[in-house]
Amino acid sequence: MKNYKPTSPSRRQMTSVDYGSVLTTNRPQKALTKNLRVNAGRNNRGVITTRHQGGGNKKVYRIVDFRQIDKKGVPGRVETVEYDPYRSAFISLVVYKDGERRYIIAPKDARVGDDLIVSENAPLKAGNRLKIKNVPIGYFVHNVEIREGGGGKLARSAGSFAEVLAHEGGWTDIRLGSKEVRKVSSEGWASIGQVSNPDYNLVNIGKAGRSRWLGIRPTVRGTAMNPVDHPYGGGEGRQARGTKRPKTAWGKVTGGRKTRSKKKWSNKLIIQRRPKVR
Repeated sequence: MKNYKPTSPSRRQMTSVDYGSVLTTNRPQKALTKNLRVNAGRNNRGVITTRHQGGGNKKVYRIVDFRQIDKKGVPGRVETVEYDPYRSAFISLVVYKDGERRYIIAPKDARVGDDLIVSENAPLKAGNRLKIKNVPIGYFVHNVEIREGGGGKLARSAGSFAEVLAHEGGWTDIRLGSKEVRKVSSEGWASIGQVSNPDYNLVNIGKAGRSRWLGIRPTVRGTAMNPVDHPYGGGEGRQARGTKRPKTAWGKVTGGRKTRSKKKWSNKLIIQRRPKVR
């Protein structure tokens, strides 16, 4: 982690990831980038559907390969480890033996020159991708597919991993970072190791302006609003909540009420729900 001299009150607590010791270039591969429209939390009618989004520095999207299945059996070599403004993890540019270059999520401790391969029985080395049924119990994996060929969906953020617990009847039990235990198809693919940038959770933004650079707009407390704007609004001075149960700005009860659909298709795949945060 990188700490700063307290040249101002905001700098005193600020921390950031020491990119200089990890990243190898600051220019992305142009052919693997595109510009995404910034919607600032609005839908196709211009109505805000996600609050507190907007502004922020300009970003260029890197096209990351979460499947890698069409490179099965083709050896690859890591050319760069790069920053990606659209995700917390680092990404690596991989050049394959057939000459094609693609971005993948960089595994922890990825280095330029590392060799990797996608194969059903690939060596158990960080960055290699293989069918999860061939991963021994106790190994950490990331970028895990739920269904074969669907692309990696689980354990993709900085420092995350899933632990392989058991193989049985065409399903594999894995424990996610949230401590949820769930089944995924044993025919699905997963990459060995932990995702890069494990120190990301230690970052202290330090000041309001840095949040604005990230495209995060201010969040106003409900109790500071007027009664017309929020169930907690109004009152003289520091007024209590005034409602029996906690509510959203639209009056929906929160705090203890389950929001997951009882008919969701993947309910039968969840063996143990993540523990409640006290």
